[in-house]
Amino acid sequence: MHTLAIDCSSEACSVALFDGPDLLAGDWQMLGRGHAEALIPKIAALPDKGRAERIVVGLGPGSFTGVRIGLAAARALGLAWSAPVFGYPSLALVAAMAQNEMAQREHRQQPILIAATAGHGEWFVQNFAANAQPTTPLASLNPETAMNFDTDWVAGSQADTLVAMRGYGCAMPIWPDARCAMLLASGHLTTDLTPIYGRAPDAKIAAPPPL
Repeated sequence: MHTLAIDCSSEACSVALFDGPDLLAGDWQMLGRGHAEALIPKIAALPDKGRAERIVVGLGPGSFTGVRIGLAAARALGLAWSAPVFGYPSLALVAAMAQNEMAQREHRQQPILIAATAGHGEWFVQNFAANAQPTTPLASLNPETAMNFDTDWVAGSQADTLVAMRGYGCAMPIWPDARCAMLLASGHLTTDLTPIYGRAPDAKIAAPPPL
């Protein structure tokens, strides 16, 4: 079975095509902005234009716009190809990537804290066990509060900063990468494609005027 993986939930944009567990081709690029313009050409550059029997896509948390762009593309392609679409928490992918790197580097796996960029100067933080399963709820916190997590190993886009502020620990600066999607445990995949925003939206719908 071919699987197309898409992740636009962070400052990076990535796509990958797998044959079973094997990576056929993929692309990862640090964009910051411009996911909407970059995503479809990246998919089109994959073998057979990325056509697959299954699609997996990052649900966030991360960039509000990026998450929606990735989901819209996955849904549209799933409809066009009659392919099921599954979502996954993007921080779970970072945790799986970190555990894989730790196993290669340290020949062991340990609990790890994921710290990634959120909005308004906050960070998304969540603890994961050595098997890359979450052990604390997802939270969006200011850096000073995030420092109170005492997990030694820290991964994610804010790992370097958190470890430097805290003065101890091991940092693994990692952004979600669709080319590593097969590291995810099957339990992380869901048919519920509700975005994981991790914090309340900046804009709120105004209450209707009284009758």
